[in-house]
Amino acid sequence: MMRLTPLLFGGGMLFAVPALAADHPPQLDVQSSCNAVASRGMNGRTKEACMDEENSAQSTLRDKWAQFSPSQRSRCSGLVQTGGPPSYVELLTCMQMAQDAKSLPQDKTDGPNR
Repeated sequence: MMRLTPLLFGGGMLFAVPALAADHPPQLDVQSSCNAVASRGMNGRTKEACMDEENSAQSTLRDKWAQFSPSQRSRCSGLVQTGGPPSYVELLTCMQMAQDAKSLPQDKTDGPNR
């Protein structure tokens, strides 16, 4: 379960945000994701194949977690735990995309021909 940290303004709590300083990936219950994949027969994937992919992604995240910025970790962790079964594969993909986007040139927003 994701830890929430209260965001305080003027002594009153307005809302809670995901804790930013987590030094490890969140614990996700990926069983429900893999059960859904297997029950729908998505691309012939089995629950076992899905769990292998989730376990591999979780291991990669544990190894590389410190390489991602706190804001990337917080944003992606929040996204994968909202609106459906959580997934380490989705979390890893989000983190990699966020890291790749950070390395894009900042001054080329007008298109390729300008």
